[in-house]
Amino acid sequence: MGIMNRLAPWFKEGNRRELSGIHLPLFTIVAFALSVYQIWSVVWGKLDPINQMAIHLSFILVLTFLLYGYPKKTKKNRSGNFPTSIDYSFAFLALAAGIYFTIHAERIAERIPIMNPLGNLDIFFGLIIVLLSMEAARRTIGFPIIGIVLIGISYALWGHHLTGLWSHRKMSPIEFLDELAFSFNGLWGSPISVAASFVFMFMLFGSFLQKAGAGEFFFKLSTAIAGRSKGGAAKVAVLASAFFGSISGSPTANVVTTGSFTIPVSKRTGYKPSFAAAVEAAASTGGSILPPIMGSSAFLMAAVTQMPYGSIVIAAIIPGILYYVSLITLVHFEALRLDLPRATKENIPRMTQVLKEGWYYFIPLIVLVFLLVHGYSASRTAFYGILSIVIVSWFRKSKRMGLKEIVSAMVLGAKSSIAVTTACAAAGLVIAGIMSTGLGGKLTSIVLGLTEGMLLPTLLLIMLICIIFGIGMPVAAAYILTAMLAAPALIELGVSNMAAHLFIVYFSIFSAITPPVAVAAFAAAGIAGSNPNRVGLEAFRLGSVGFIVPFMFVLEPSLLMNGSLVQVIISFITALIGVVTLAAGLIGWLLIRTVLLERIVLIAAGFMGMYPGLLSDGVGIALLILVLFTQQRRGIEPFKSIRKQPVRLDEGDSMRIS
Repeated sequence: MGIMNRLAPWFKEGNRRELSGIHLPLFTIVAFALSVYQIWSVVWGKLDPINQMAIHLSFILVLTFLLYGYPKKTKKNRSGNFPTSIDYSFAFLALAAGIYFTIHAERIAERIPIMNPLGNLDIFFGLIIVLLSMEAARRTIGFPIIGIVLIGISYALWGHHLTGLWSHRKMSPIEFLDELAFSFNGLWGSPISVAASFVFMFMLFGSFLQKAGAGEFFFKLSTAIAGRSKGGAAKVAVLASAFFGSISGSPTANVVTTGSFTIPVSKRTGYKPSFAAAVEAAASTGGSILPPIMGSSAFLMAAVTQMPYGSIVIAAIIPGILYYVSLITLVHFEALRLDLPRATKENIPRMTQVLKEGWYYFIPLIVLVFLLVHGYSASRTAFYGILSIVIVSWFRKSKRMGLKEIVSAMVLGAKSSIAVTTACAAAGLVIAGIMSTGLGGKLTSIVLGLTEGMLLPTLLLIMLICIIFGIGMPVAAAYILTAMLAAPALIELGVSNMAAHLFIVYFSIFSAITPPVAVAAFAAAGIAGSNPNRVGLEAFRLGSVGFIVPFMFVLEPSLLMNGSLVQVIISFITALIGVVTLAAGLIGWLLIRTVLLERIVLIAAGFMGMYPGLLSDGVGIALLILVLFTQQRRGIEPFKSIRKQPVRLDEGDSMRIS
């Protein structure tokens, strides 16, 4: 037991330092240099792919070892906020490996392994870059992703001892190292390529928006839209997190940013701490499925599937609307059930005033969507979007971005990209094990064999795989891994390429609110001072529609705008009715408080309305009408709870995203 207690901290991610002294300017210089390099490589540079990826990964590894230390509660963590000599040694080795791979990029790309075996320096630097990538992923994300990498490596080295479909040809360690560090199937594969190009640029775009004050504007806009309604504080949390989450792409970062204000205000309004935290977690997680930006998941999907970005965004509109309508409805019914007060009018900004002060923040988003739909590359589009942010920031004197703010935004963008890049590097190592052993080609047969070729069991199995891979892992890595493993099985069963990959995107994202390891819910629980497990279960309940919608659009392609206009409209309306009905059943309120039987009927009606098919839609609507009739007969009950005074917001209650 004592040994396990000593080892336990090493299974967690490293301690993120608050750098000071000489270490802070050093980190700032490296982070700024990375952002400058990325912008140069996108706009003017014409580098070979390995050159681009090696330089990017080398920068990220150096930043990781400076910023992330050893796990807390370990003797090695006594250095606190100061990198140790070991950290600087790792950073130096990462820099040396990056230089080596950059110098030899052309030879690596053109070499034929059989005719040109690895030399001693190749083996040394190959091992260095693989081991440092694994250590960086462990520090930034935690041990689970390293566990997956180790399973993949073990399978590649010793899987030839297995029998049946799982067996593969024997592979020597040097041969496998070749796949890991010197091929486009491993470390230099699609995950790190995606991270080193448009994902970084869009994280930079988000950091510039943040520094320009867009977060504060979107929060005020959300307050102006929903603040006057009953229980409006939680509705503001939903809208603000939707706006910010679509840009940031990180559920946990979104929770920490917007939740620091919305959760305390929701609690003071009358919501339970666990409910307030769960609303924030569910809303922050859903930002990554909300067009037009979708937190970079649309760009990932476009890169993997080679589908146009515009087509993906259009397909994701209705599912995104259904999810956020369900959240708003759940919050509204809960406010009615608790008879929560409205905020006083003087505390709610006027819509016209808010738009007058910050309408120009929509310009970068419009620029982004316009250029992407018209065929510009994602990376170059993000660059033009960043330029537009700097320009529009000059519309108001108080928000103008000068040199100091631009440098700060570039450093923030580099810092935000660390976890995504290290996760993608680890994902590349896993993919090397899958591709080099031939497992990738066998997985479709294995999955379909387990589910006997039936669609619904296959969908459930792939959902489970997505959630397991998504435990504590950024969306980019979770999606790419699962897409490589599971998407072909769905396509084999006749599911469209669009629906198959969107299905995987959804569950890679919603693993953030799936117990037992619901990272977004745990972050919200810390702000609310509530039990993390209770918040996780509550967030799972509030986000339940997010777990149903992917099954809906696989079974009914018209929800992805695939079909005639009449089909799309009918499917959307019936799904919308189903979502609202399900929300009423989950909360226990429609026109008035529901009795148990009414609640059961509403949940059943909601599922039927959401399930495609005229028969199920008709039955669902009929059941809803029946409950409405019974509640009308019972009459509108007076509220049983004590009516509370309007909530007044303190002067200090203002959004401070920047």
